[in-house]
Amino acid sequence: MISSLPLFHRVAGQPVIVLGSGEAAEAKRRIVERAGGVVVDDMQEGIDKGARLAFIACDDPDAAQGDAIRLRCAGLLVNVVDRPELCDFTTPSILDREPVLVAIGTGGASAGLAKALRLRLEALLPQSLGELARKLGGARSALRERLPDAGERRRALDGALAASGPLDPLDENAANCVDEWVASGTSGRGGGVVEVVLRSADPDDLTLREARLLGSADLVAHEPGVPASVLVRARADASRVAIATGETPRAPDGLVVILRA
Repeated sequence: MISSLPLFHRVAGQPVIVLGSGEAAEAKRRIVERAGGVVVDDMQEGIDKGARLAFIACDDPDAAQGDAIRLRCAGLLVNVVDRPELCDFTTPSILDREPVLVAIGTGGASAGLAKALRLRLEALLPQSLGELARKLGGARSALRERLPDAGERRRALDGALAASGPLDPLDENAANCVDEWVASGTSGRGGGVVEVVLRSADPDDLTLREARLLGSADLVAHEPGVPASVLVRARADASRVAIATGETPRAPDGLVVILRA
């Protein structure tokens, strides 16, 4: 179970309330403006303009709590700086490869840890990652025409974007290969049935190959005793079916992973 639902909220051109002064408030104003939002410093004005989000950076804890209650009663989602118990949402540490955004959050537990992780990832993800995303977006129609079946299309992309694949996201040159790949090399990993026998309830005990297969499967069939912590490693949109111990389901089109406890 995760403690927060990660979402990307579009605020371009929209009013966002930011209350308070000092560096913490200025930081919130900067992030709102960076996302194209319109900062409103007055609570009632923001409510009247239809703001949906509010940030509170106030040294007085009682005043901050009072403002949070008033804003929440007006239907807004509220973030109170350094008061995670009063927050409807938290702001992550952001790695920007626009339009690719990697948001790292700790549920308000440690902004320093989130920043440290972002800095590590900065060194791993090339600046060309955003261009790769734009090229893939632009190639969507051509890819659909070449591979009309959604499952086949997804498997082709999975194969191309895998480590050492022609569109490996960690390769600085991947963006320059999109057009050629769409034109001539869009075949992907086929379907079939793969069995994975768990060695423990710890998902970290999956091998790299097993984790990749689970993340690519169209259908995940699982015996009793397979823990939820392993099942969540599958694609969110993959079909799931419970099977009896020793049972092998009939294989539909696509990749089927059978998890055996």
